[in-house]
Amino acid sequence: MGDPRGFMKVARKESGYRPLNERIYDYGEVEQTLNEEDRRLQASRCMDCGVPFCHWGCPVGSKIPEWQDAIYHKNYAAAYDILHSTNSFPEMTGRVCPAPCEKSCVLAIHNESVTIRENESSTVEKAFDLGLIKANPPQTRTGKKVAIIGSGPAGLSAADLLNRAGHEVTVFEKNDAIGGLLRYGIPDFKLNKGIIDRRLSIFEEEGIIFKTNVYVGKDISQKELLNDYDAVLLAMGAEQPRDLVTEGRELNGVHFAMDFLTQQNKVVAGKKVSTKARLSAEGKHVLVIGGGDTGSDCVGTSIRQKAASVTQIEIMPKPSETRAENNPWPYWPTTLRTSSSHLEGCDRKWALSTKRLIGENEQVKEAEVIEVAWDKDKDGRWLMSEIPGTEQILKADLVLLSMGFTQPVHKGLLEDLGVEYDNRGNVKVNQKKQSSVDKVFAAGDVERGASLVVHAIQCGKEAAAAIDEFLS
Repeated sequence: MGDPRGFMKVARKESGYRPLNERIYDYGEVEQTLNEEDRRLQASRCMDCGVPFCHWGCPVGSKIPEWQDAIYHKNYAAAYDILHSTNSFPEMTGRVCPAPCEKSCVLAIHNESVTIRENESSTVEKAFDLGLIKANPPQTRTGKKVAIIGSGPAGLSAADLLNRAGHEVTVFEKNDAIGGLLRYGIPDFKLNKGIIDRRLSIFEEEGIIFKTNVYVGKDISQKELLNDYDAVLLAMGAEQPRDLVTEGRELNGVHFAMDFLTQQNKVVAGKKVSTKARLSAEGKHVLVIGGGDTGSDCVGTSIRQKAASVTQIEIMPKPSETRAENNPWPYWPTTLRTSSSHLEGCDRKWALSTKRLIGENEQVKEAEVIEVAWDKDKDGRWLMSEIPGTEQILKADLVLLSMGFTQPVHKGLLEDLGVEYDNRGNVKVNQKKQSSVDKVFAAGDVERGASLVVHAIQCGKEAAAAIDEFLS
């Protein structure tokens, strides 16, 4: 390592967020950046630990100690090359990944892990600034054609690698812009969409074909798809949201979180949304049901839309501040996570179940919730029970359902193809990401269920390798 004693001499220093009273009035990225010297010092903290648990914890297998060392020595070309060798777009994961690598860093034992995620993002930006990142089209083509359905992280990761292998790759996207979840699921204050466009322009120069506003299964039949392409990769994610089955669900003002976030991302992009269709939190008491990252994004978006108040409830108990004995390092810590959005003004409540939504003139106005307890049965399964007498009424002019996703949408292409599903309703694949239909593969949330961006990227890598082998 560049400085074997760096971790002893330099304290962990995070870049932090823009001032709260500034960032809540715009959709610019909330995270700040450190200067070059501070970043080198942070990279120097990567110790010669012998066993790089960070590498083990990273779903894409990033060779973290190697590129930290390159940063320290100001060898940004090498740092980027190492990063890019395992990840097609590290500038995006450097912004939105929850950094399991940092949780498994040896220094995390003392809560002083290396700032790996921030170092990753800044390394790519430095490489762009220096003009080190350029299009590199394949020198030869195989003549094989691959169709990728969906342009989220799994689809783009696979498209990049298959294109590098010399195949002709066409990515189909049903929306009006490429990016999938990255484009319309993640707010601009976490991921500026210019970052996506910058990478897409490189992909296009390298020969990847992108087709937007094409709903495969409607605009193109499954028969055409299988006839025109030598291999097909399903990468359309798990878009079936978990619904709230309760009295009052039909009231106006109750929406799925992704509809709310997608619309705001389109507004930020300058796309027109009719006044009638506009989902706005302005002046409203917002209730976000679901405590995950998507719920957090709803909180930050509602605050920027000038909500009167924002409350986020979660059905599970409040996580502990520190690791439990049965949750040791280097595993992912099931501890309390507080996002930049939570810090902007949100009332968070745990162990609450929604009993009913209460309306007036067909418009939601309140939600009745009740406290719940969680206990294990004799087989070790967790069971929930309501606690009598703990009912309470919460103000709710706008209710956003952010309870995760259950499976990919079956109706349409998947039904037309006739693919088999696993017991969770995902597309069933073998170890080579092959579905039950000849020359049809699947990668990402569509086959493993809703998960992290980095898991989707890795699934795309694995599918690309399998498809390349299949075509050879």
